[in-house]
Amino acid sequence: MPKSDKSGSISSSVIKRLPRYYRFLGELLAKGTVRVSSQELALDMKLTASQIRQDLNCFGGFGQQGYGYNVADLHEEIGRILGVDKVTPAILIGCGNLGRAIVTHINFETRGCRLIGIFDESPALLGWQVNGMAVQSMDTLEQFCRSENPEMAILCIPKTATQEIADKLVKCGIKGFWNFSHYDLSIDHDNIVVENVHLGDSLLTLTYRLNNH
Repeated sequence: MPKSDKSGSISSSVIKRLPRYYRFLGELLAKGTVRVSSQELALDMKLTASQIRQDLNCFGGFGQQGYGYNVADLHEEIGRILGVDKVTPAILIGCGNLGRAIVTHINFETRGCRLIGIFDESPALLGWQVNGMAVQSMDTLEQFCRSENPEMAILCIPKTATQEIADKLVKCGIKGFWNFSHYDLSIDHDNIVVENVHLGDSLLTLTYRLNNH
């Protein structure tokens, strides 16, 4: 059985590559590929075979000498490492254009999450149906958290409101944040994890690469 990352010793760069492995292996699985070598996988992913072996060895041995990797087994194991075999209840705060796009286009359940509530402070949005789920008032948030026990919050809110709302959510039992606000959220609480997503930064990275190609 692969070892887990309980010690926190696995680098963030390795962790960030795991979803790519999962995605590429899923594509191979859909094509009916039974096995793949590290060299073949490296060619598809534009990595080196050595890098792939080193990354996967962080979680234990998966391949066999002279055989490579069983695609279905490796896809399942990486999914387990990523937590897609679990169901983490999540809520979304902020149902503007970005929030609605995330609810509509992200398949949460294939990524180990289940969206159970959508909240917004705008009276004009209350009761709106987004992908079959009604937008609720922020006034009901604490009561909802007590009864439904969400563990993750997706933040699509203004920068100025982020820290205050995040602190409130931690008190409500939220353990992780997928943060799309323009605020680099740093929660000063034990056992809270944050993934800050800056779409504008990603676009600037692309423009830099275009202009310095």
